[in-house]
Amino acid sequence: MSLTKEKVTALVITFNEVGYIEKCIESVSFADEIIVVDSYSTDGTYEYLLNHPKVKVIQNPFKNFTAQKSFALKQASNDWVLFLDADEVVSEDLQNEIKETINNNPKHVAYWFYRKFMFQNERLHFSGWQTDKNYRLFRKGKVNFSDKRIVHETLDINGTSGKFKNRLTHYCYKDYEVYKNKMMMYGRLKAKEAFSKGKQFSYALLLLKPLWKFFNSYIIRLGFLDGAKGIIICHLDALCDLERYRELQRLEREEQWSGVFKTMP
Repeated sequence: MSLTKEKVTALVITFNEVGYIEKCIESVSFADEIIVVDSYSTDGTYEYLLNHPKVKVIQNPFKNFTAQKSFALKQASNDWVLFLDADEVVSEDLQNEIKETINNNPKHVAYWFYRKFMFQNERLHFSGWQTDKNYRLFRKGKVNFSDKRIVHETLDINGTSGKFKNRLTHYCYKDYEVYKNKMMMYGRLKAKEAFSKGKQFSYALLLLKPLWKFFNSYIIRLGFLDGAKGIIICHLDALCDLERYRELQRLEREEQWSGVFKTMP
């Protein structure tokens, strides 16, 4: 496959992604530069990347997703950046659409990608994910990762944005424990984000938010049509909200105890 006329850097952040990072890297082999920022993986991810002839790998401690992606963005040599998660794969049709777009006087500085979610090796059609989209291709000089979000990060864009026809394939569900741990981590990061903005814990939200999340994803967003896969995904997504309010409660109590100790003689 020929290189693009307009150079593009593929960026990925990783932590323990053996079994998925290989397909991701292969799918961006058309890029002129591939940079991976690894959070000190322990499963062989770093060693695989270190020995890959097309990859430049840098290790950097993980603070949160926004900080890690901002760090990665600074490493890119080219203005056009394709930013992927380690469990995402660019199909051949999407590769061609990317190259055609950036080489034909693109109208926009950033592009949304819709994602096709894979539950292991089967497509997840509903469960709230059918309209999910993220910025994945953009000009480095025209964007910044917003410091208002530390999880499910977003971009501040100086210019207009467009969207792609072809979908990015997202292997979001490896197994139950891996996805559960990911949702728990997201919940804790969301709690830190909320805590920093002065939001307060309440038992009503602890009870109602997870229930609403499950009802919305499973009933309103048609998760029941995904069968057993839908039940698992909707349950674990609701668990993310439950962990969010548990962690927010813990952070508030920690702050209160810290204040008590400071006032003690």
